[in-house]
Amino acid sequence: MGNDVVLSGWINKKRDHGNLLFIDLRDNYGITQCIIDKENSNFTKLEKIQLETVVKIDGKVVNRSDETINKEIQTGDIEVGIQNFQVLGTCKELPLPVFSDQEYAEDIRLKYRFLDLRRKKIHENIILRSKVISFIRNEMNKLGFLEFQTPILTSSSPEGARDFLVPSRLNPGKFYALPQAPQQFKQLIMVSGFDKYFQIAPCFRDEDARADRSPGEFYQLDLEMSFVEQEDIFNVVEKLLVNIFKEFSDKKLLFDKFPKITYKDTMLKYGSDKPDLRNPLIIKDITEIFSREDVSFEIFKKLVKSGSMVRCIVTKNTKDKPRSFFDNIDKWAKEQGASGLAYFTIEKDKDVSGKGPVGKFFSKDSLEEIMRLTGAEVGDSVFLACAKKKELEKITSLARDKIAKDLELIDANIFAFCWIVDYPMFDRNEITNKIEFSHNPFSMPQVEIDKINIDKPLEILAYQYDIVCNGIELSSGAIRNHVPELMYKLFSIAGYSKQDVDQKFSGMINALSYGAPPHGGIAPGIDRIVMLLANEKNIREVTMFPMNQNAQDLMMNAPSEVSEKQLKELNIILKNKK
Repeated sequence: MGNDVVLSGWINKKRDHGNLLFIDLRDNYGITQCIIDKENSNFTKLEKIQLETVVKIDGKVVNRSDETINKEIQTGDIEVGIQNFQVLGTCKELPLPVFSDQEYAEDIRLKYRFLDLRRKKIHENIILRSKVISFIRNEMNKLGFLEFQTPILTSSSPEGARDFLVPSRLNPGKFYALPQAPQQFKQLIMVSGFDKYFQIAPCFRDEDARADRSPGEFYQLDLEMSFVEQEDIFNVVEKLLVNIFKEFSDKKLLFDKFPKITYKDTMLKYGSDKPDLRNPLIIKDITEIFSREDVSFEIFKKLVKSGSMVRCIVTKNTKDKPRSFFDNIDKWAKEQGASGLAYFTIEKDKDVSGKGPVGKFFSKDSLEEIMRLTGAEVGDSVFLACAKKKELEKITSLARDKIAKDLELIDANIFAFCWIVDYPMFDRNEITNKIEFSHNPFSMPQVEIDKINIDKPLEILAYQYDIVCNGIELSSGAIRNHVPELMYKLFSIAGYSKQDVDQKFSGMINALSYGAPPHGGIAPGIDRIVMLLANEKNIREVTMFPMNQNAQDLMMNAPSEVSEKQLKELNIILKNKK
């Protein structure tokens, strides 16, 4: 104590107590309380100074009195008595407050992002992001991975999202594409004889914004391994994610060894391939019940005969919930575009019966069969939905989340990871009725080349997998198809000729023809990992300079128009704007 110090930072807050002026001085590391009394010639100048002015303070460190100690900040035991100060940077009137984390209009926050980043919560989020990335690099090195950088200017890909295109000045009329992911390059690294690769990779996709997806660009931990099977990838990723989440969060991990759920099972049990396993509710299929003569729920019976299915969600011991609880969920389902959610509660006096709007349509025997199929008990309630498969999956998935939130069943202090495995190799486009790749076209099928049944492509499963946490997909990955003949055959099922494959994937197919090892990988999203650790619901809260929903950078005014000279150099002519 009593040491002379020099501190520099921003004036975060001022409190004028008449004869004493308290100033909270903020820098990257936190807050230090500084104090000056009215006798000091600098008092009046500091009293009038604008918040967020950058100053240098000369002063003396003193202990705070016991009653003024602040345990909320690291420097809470001391304060600095101001002897002199110097303004290093003046500040205009602020467009948004910096000293609080109150909600503020997004367009103002993004336009003045450099001010927004000074605010405590988001400043700490960005520091957390940096620490997480450094930790990941260290862990990957320990696991024997080498970090390589792949090209940013590359060729356009016919698969996946829309590309961002970059015109070539030296090659008039031709365009580079910014990489949606280093997918082909990281496979080529394996073909080149390297064993384990990783990169904190920038990826560019011309996609619409969502809460968990930035428009334009994002970062992922891109990794690839040679001479591996699916389980080898799982072991590496599980070890890495467990270490990250234990290092940077106090929340409990529900599983240290992540459960594996097949795509078929997750779509049945959770209605989604991004299940939140903190939610204990399970969806059950009870379509068979509606073929019984002792069920008189005619609306559902007619729909089932025309190809619809019936699935239900059982809520435990909800017999005493008010009618409004059930009606609100039914009303909510209609707002989602569904026909609603039918419901009844299982009661027992002498015999089992159903209480509620549709309970009367079920006999004692049919209710007992529903109880057997679903594990429901007396006192439980059953919500039912009837629709075609995809529509049914959508509404039951949403309903599962909605009901769990209303019943407060989700523990916010848990991270629940899982693997989704055994994705179908192909899917049928509902509009065109054509067979398409469902996920990654470069994935290895779970069947040998001579046993592929091209007449039943929807039955072919792939070594594709997703890693999911708390209902958020962190990444997709796959064991890659490294056999050219097998690739040609799979692409032919999706309507590509050998010439199409040779032309559109020339670099990849050529490289695989020169002795390619079995290999696979995955690429967890950095932004989403940090979003979970920071307990944020929107990815912009963990991104330093994000764009808005319309993919605009309001701070730097991008995208912007360019000069005629630049367009001429690139051999580009713009059509007149309407």
